[in-house]
Amino acid sequence: MPTHPTPSAAPAPTAGSGDPRLHLRADGLSFSYPDRRVLTDVGLVVPAGRPTGLLGENGSGKSTLLRILAGDLTPDAGTSWAPGPVGVLHQELPAGPTTTLAEVVADALERSRRLERELTAAGEALAAGDGEPAAHAAVRFDELLAEATLADVWNAEHRAEAVLAGLSLAEIAPATPLGEISGGQRERLALAHLLIARPTTWLLDEPTNHLDDDGAAFLAATIAAHGGPVLIASHDRAFLDDATTAQLDLDPAESPARTDPGGLTVYTGGFSDYLLARFEARDRWEHRFRTEQDELKELRQAVKDSATVGHPGAAPRTEGGMAKKFYADRNATVVSRRLREARARLAQLEEDQVRKPPAELHFTHLPPVPGRGRGGGGAVLLTAREVTVDGRLDPTSFSLSAGQRLLVTGANGSGKSTLLDTVTGRLAPTHGTVDHPRGLRIGHLGQDDTAVSGRTVGEHLRAAVAGTEEPPAEDGAVPELFGLVHPRDLARPLELLSRGQLRRVMLAALLLDPPELLVLDEPTNHLALVTATRFETALADWEGTVLIASHDRWLRSRWQGEVLALGE
Repeated sequence: MPTHPTPSAAPAPTAGSGDPRLHLRADGLSFSYPDRRVLTDVGLVVPAGRPTGLLGENGSGKSTLLRILAGDLTPDAGTSWAPGPVGVLHQELPAGPTTTLAEVVADALERSRRLERELTAAGEALAAGDGEPAAHAAVRFDELLAEATLADVWNAEHRAEAVLAGLSLAEIAPATPLGEISGGQRERLALAHLLIARPTTWLLDEPTNHLDDDGAAFLAATIAAHGGPVLIASHDRAFLDDATTAQLDLDPAESPARTDPGGLTVYTGGFSDYLLARFEARDRWEHRFRTEQDELKELRQAVKDSATVGHPGAAPRTEGGMAKKFYADRNATVVSRRLREARARLAQLEEDQVRKPPAELHFTHLPPVPGRGRGGGGAVLLTAREVTVDGRLDPTSFSLSAGQRLLVTGANGSGKSTLLDTVTGRLAPTHGTVDHPRGLRIGHLGQDDTAVSGRTVGEHLRAAVAGTEEPPAEDGAVPELFGLVHPRDLARPLELLSRGQLRRVMLAALLLDPPELLVLDEPTNHLALVTATRFETALADWEGTVLIASHDRWLRSRWQGEVLALGE
């Protein structure tokens, strides 16, 4: 099950948060895959009782860092230490389809039961005063008591019930095999196993996947009550605001040009605090770089020009020999001083200058609306009447006019994706009808869009520009990237991209063939947090028609259009 022992021994910490021996630490971590380096000289401290977010652009190494801290990957350099046991949230439990829910819960409770047995035995040995030396018995008892208190072993049974209820799993019969529950339920059960087992260190990768609002609130409260270190990689901005008090950012930050880029930046506060501080830090970095480069240019010219005083080639300013010598001596003195000052400042600035800020993926714009838009007289573009898909979507009706934007919300399993697949023609409804004008240009970003085997990023985007299944021959022109795709990635195969990188490519391809109706299924999933925020800002100003399905609380809380709530 997803609980790993501590990778190295350490003195037993006292129960409760704030104990330095309970901090998660790493120093000088570096790691490379065969085709690229993802981590360079990363050092961090995640204090006990201070839940921390792990942020960074897609491909920055968040999941890799979590695997190193968990002991699943060996770094090329550096060390890490996590107070154990370490709980790692897996996407699914490593248990077979015949394993029952009751067996999963029993496995999660095993550590608490074992600690309680060992603590009882240690207490009896201490009271008997025989066997082990008394001092050693007392130390052993204190160690077990501290570990048992942090694990809250005396409330384990009640915790199991509360966790199952809080994650909407209580309605599943204990004898139900894992093979008979949904994928979302299995992911929530993986999280439930960790929360019931209550290891010391928690490493959580996308913990709110398949959680509704109540489930996310329950998880945030559970994290806040834990006394050990918690590190969370998540695309859920609202959850990071609720659950974390500090952020570790793996994206490049201001650093001296003479050093290798790497490390991470620490920000205090929730995600909203981080977002503001990060934008301000980037602005300061860009301003400092421009200022230093201007000064370097001036200093280099000054060193070049300081060979003479006055205008080169000017006639001597005296006629007598003594006067000539006087001015020559003064000229040499002034030149020498200026040269020393300019060269010293130039050497210092060349040594201390900051690295050039790398080009960021900065979402630029949405394309103009072809044909129709808000100026289209409010014509109806899409009408759904009693659309039903047996077992997946209850009867649903709505209409969309040109320039209107509609957000579809609802609990997991309520049919959001099914509705979008139906209105875009990917799925035929069991009952009901979907109508739209002939030739309406619909762009659909699905949750499960997959990479085309054997195709590069550039080929995929050129095919989108041409509107063809196969990419046309390369003509040297770079397609519009909308700040979603790095030019350096154009030659990379789609199959080698991370999920977030692939999703950005798919969104860019969608925008290269500008739609009149933009249909987006969970558009912020797998997007880096800053990119998602900028995309939402651009979307709010777009004149086209938008249909979105999302469970993203950050997006929902800021939505300015109409809302269709399924299952209500």
